[in-house]
Parts: sequence; structure tokens; C-alpha cells
Amino acid sequence: MIHPKDDVYERLAEHLDRLPAGFPSTATGVEIRILKRLFTPLEAEVAQLVTLRPEKAPRIAERSRWNPKELEEHLFAMSKKGLIFRIRKGSEFRYMAAQFVIGIWEYHVNDLDPDLIRDVNEYLPHFFHRKHQASTPQLRTIPISGALPSGQAVMPYEKARQLVRAQEKIVVAPCICRKEHQLTGGGCGKPMETCLVFGNGATYYEENGLGRPISTDEALEILASAEEHGLVLQPSNAQSIVNICTCCDCCCQILKNLKVLPNPGQYVACNFVAQLSESLCSGCGACAASCPMDALRLDHEKALLMPERCIGCGVCVPVCPEEALALAQKPEEERITPPAHLLETFKKIHGERMSKLKALQAQPGDKS
Repeated sequence: MIHPKDDVYERLAEHLDRLPAGFPSTATGVEIRILKRLFTPLEAEVAQLVTLRPEKAPRIAERSRWNPKELEEHLFAMSKKGLIFRIRKGSEFRYMAAQFVIGIWEYHVNDLDPDLIRDVNEYLPHFFHRKHQASTPQLRTIPISGALPSGQAVMPYEKARQLVRAQEKIVVAPCICRKEHQLTGGGCGKPMETCLVFGNGATYYEENGLGRPISTDEALEILASAEEHGLVLQPSNAQSIVNICTCCDCCCQILKNLKVLPNPGQYVACNFVAQLSESLCSGCGACAASCPMDALRLDHEKALLMPERCIGCGVCVPVCPEEALALAQKPEEERITPPAHLLETFKKIHGERMSKLKALQAQPGDKS
């Protein structure tokens, strides 16, 4: 069935909003402007046929009146444009929906333009607003290697280098956050080619020209460079990861929207928190300058730690010349065990979002 072009983007927006990460509507309609920049009306129709279950074109065609061969051509072309996701199994392809973030937006890292960047920057504060977000985030925060606590048992899924060494296929791609800032006259000058992608995602990135394959050794060098430049490590919120983002608080949309909250530490998935030995502190201020969440500041020539703002990244630890800072594991009752696989994470996020949405719909007059 072909629907009127006028509402195809509204229906696509609703389709994306039913995915775990969501795509909440706004009063201004900026989310529809974004979809019109990315999808033709025909592509917007086809995108609504795919789900988070990878499927071959003939199976997807069964839910529509499309000829399987013709549909395959459209699905493949859309997957090359970064509008849906594609998994290759030998000579066959399976197609699945891509979430807006993390997904469609990141897949456009190499074809950004000022108008799209402007609209997405207008939209993302709304997207990341706490009332639209699940309690479980898509990404978690793990310590940089130089901040891992000694003498404490640290789980393998919390060690960045161990996570990288476990991967068979690795692709590195540009950081879309730093790139879009650079393209609009901003940017922080920190390394650009830093986003690590693994497994099927790595294959998709390589085949779509979004990144280049690298060795394990080069990936470890990228982690070392990230630590040197004070970047926050954010892998998938699962024990079996599909990516590691290396993020700065000046460009990363996730960190920027966390930073405006009074208690960022409450909203991240991390099992560590900074500890300060005041007697060792010389008041140099290096830690306060490095902290991406302003969890440290100088007070009467001494560092003051606000643990409710700490996200456990460990960026502050190696910059302290007096070794006055260290990471410690949170109390056992506060620690989080990531789901084994990302699909479990998505199921959890979806359930939390649906519960929150029902609660919002029960509040008269709250349509934002």
C-alpha cells in the first residue's frame, strides 16, 4: 500500500521511535526536517519494513507488496546510504533497521553538511533529555588503562585493552562529533580517527567506506593516544562489545548533555568512582582542567571532588603529579553487570522506554 507523501515521514518517525533508542517528536518538527534531508519518500516507505531482526529481502517482501528482487535493490542502496543496516553472510545480505542514534547519524560521518548538522544539533538535546531516555544507556564508561585500580579484581569487560585484543575484525572511523564541530568552524583539535568498530559493524563500516581496517596493535595505539589526550572511553553497554567511542566533553553529544545535569554520575553505566587524597594534593589544578564532568574544582588551593558528578572515566588520575587521585570500585550493591550481548541491552532499553512513555502519556498536557 502506498501512502500519501505528506505523512510518510511522520510514520517513519513513529517507526524509529518504536526502536529501543527512540526518536521522540518535538514541538518544532525538527526531527521531520532531519528525515526529509536523509530519506526520499520512497526510502522512508521502505525503511518502515525493516526491524531489528536481520532478514533477507524475500522475507521482508512477504510483509509488503514489493517484488523481492526490486526490494533487494532498494534495501541494498539504502544500506549503502547509511539509512538501514546490512549484514553479509557469504554472498547473501540480511537487512535490519538502524536506530537514529547510535546508527543513522553516525553512518553519515562522511557526508555531513551544515544544514544537517544544524538540525541534528537542535534535535539532540531533546533526544537526550532525561524524560525520553531509558535508565539503561546504550554506552557505558570504562576507565582508561592508566587509571585502573591496582590490587582490585577488575572484570575483563571493564579493561579496554583486553576488549580490543578479543576482536577478530577492527575498523577505525572518524569521530562524528569532532568532525561535525570541525566542519562548522569549531572543534577541539583532538584526534579525529578514533572510533573503533568491531564484528559485523566493522564489515559494514569498511564496505560503506566509513572507516578503514586496522590491526590490533594499531587499535591499542589509538587507545594510548586517547588516554594521552584525555578522552573518555565509551564501549557498547554489553560484555560483548561492537564499538568503543573515545569522547571529549567539548564535542561528544552524550557527554555534553550529561554535563549539564547536576549529578551525571547517576546516569552512566560505570562501576568506578574517583577518590581524592587531600593530604597529597598540591592544588595545581591539573585534575580540574582535565575532568570532563567538572567533578573536580579548586577550593582554597586544594582540589575538591564532587563524587555525584564523577563518571568513573579515570581521565583525572594520570594527570595528577602528586598521585593524589585514584579510581576505586563502587560498593558492590552499586555495581552494574552489563548484559552479555547488545540485543539484551536493547530489550532492556525498550522496556524501560515503553514504561516511561506510558507514564508520560498519563500526564495530561505534557506533549513535549
